[in-house]
Amino acid sequence: MRLGVWQARALSVVAGLAIALAQVPWSLLPLGLGGFAAVLWLLSQAQSWRSAAILGWCGGFGHFLLALHWIYHPFQVDPDRDAWMAPFAVVLLPAGLALFWALGGALGWGLAPRARLAGLVLALTGAEALRAHILTGFPWVLPGHIWLGWPGEQLAALVGAHGLTLWTLALAAAGVATWRMALGAGVGVVATLGLGAFLAAQPVPAPRDLTIRLIQPNAAQDLKWHPDHWREFYIRQLDLTAQEGSPDLVIWPETAVPFLLDQQVGLDQMIEASRGVPILVGIQRLDGLRGFNSLALLERGEAGAQVVAVYDKHHLVPFGEYIPFGDAMFRWLNISAFAPSQGAGYTPGPGPAMIDLGPLGRVSALICYESVFPYMIRNLSDRPDWIVQVTNDAWFGQAAGPWQHLSLARLRAIEFGLPVLRVANTGVTAGIDPRGRVVAALSLGQVGALDLALPAALAPTPYARFGDWPVWFMLLSGLVVLLVRRKH
Repeated sequence: MRLGVWQARALSVVAGLAIALAQVPWSLLPLGLGGFAAVLWLLSQAQSWRSAAILGWCGGFGHFLLALHWIYHPFQVDPDRDAWMAPFAVVLLPAGLALFWALGGALGWGLAPRARLAGLVLALTGAEALRAHILTGFPWVLPGHIWLGWPGEQLAALVGAHGLTLWTLALAAAGVATWRMALGAGVGVVATLGLGAFLAAQPVPAPRDLTIRLIQPNAAQDLKWHPDHWREFYIRQLDLTAQEGSPDLVIWPETAVPFLLDQQVGLDQMIEASRGVPILVGIQRLDGLRGFNSLALLERGEAGAQVVAVYDKHHLVPFGEYIPFGDAMFRWLNISAFAPSQGAGYTPGPGPAMIDLGPLGRVSALICYESVFPYMIRNLSDRPDWIVQVTNDAWFGQAAGPWQHLSLARLRAIEFGLPVLRVANTGVTAGIDPRGRVVAALSLGQVGALDLALPAALAPTPYARFGDWPVWFMLLSGLVVLLVRRKH
């Protein structure tokens, strides 16, 4: 069956929409596998590399348009200033990300005329890996992420997100190759779910005899810095910190306080509320004219609260926390970074780091968006005991964004076999065990303090040991085989 040009393009868009419905929070895995099979079939039937590029772009546009529909919300926090930009972001971001699918389609079509589906699988996997790195990277809603929420997600401990992408596309390609391979693809899906269920059922160590208190104040972003409300949210966090119980550590979310790190009175109030228990707090700080989005460890000293460690966020959000290429070209449009309450943008810190919490172990510090990048953990000099993520998902609204962000924190736990404590301003605050399971949580829009025993880590996973190198080896090996076949 041969479709007309516009029929094929429309079907590619519909397939992309189906793939989006396999992403969190919908997690309709069969639609994702079917959507990828349709896109790969359409690409394999294209009459030229240009046609394949357009079809790839159409599929990617449908996928990103729906999966990232929540991107409009940051522009509604200050609608008088920013709402006019929302339509551009909602359309232009998916259009730009879809170019990676266009690249994969064009390269895969021309790579292996006699094994086109195999070439497309390799090229699309490579293109999505490129999307995870180029222009600071955006590894959100990757093809491999359609397994999140299903037992197959556990295979990330073996091969990581890009390995899941390669396997997902290989299964989809097999499903449209021949009837025998389609049967094999069905067996592969069942095996993936079965192996994932087996891995998920393996025991984890008992939680450590340490209690961590996670604070969720539920400060709406449009009111967070408002002069009539900031004090209310700050006092709310003090009250939650002072609740009954005996935590060993208290954690506040990203940019949790309305003052800078050098405001000693505020720091003293926090330590007073915790009755001397150490506090990890998301806070802004200034160094000369440079502003930083930071995570600070406070302890009680002889003269009140003292700052004993600081981590400055390293991987900043383009346009959210800084303006790429400087802000001069955007000044005439009155565009500045959304997140900072001080100045036009943050300065990046020196790189991934751990904070030593003494008896509580060494913790990999992640601030918000950094949790989507596995290199933030893999590039540490030593293995941490656990991961902390402080975040302010109020920017994402109440739709898919916060749940997708939570799922990526869960993915980091699975990949590295490490527990994750996630502390969010408006939710979802959660304790996540090293299998990626949420053991306790405060949901969206909830005010509360969550006390939980610190989960223990697993032994280093294969992905923690080898990273993405096995996937790069498979991609390179596959490329060599296809090129050799093409010459013969």
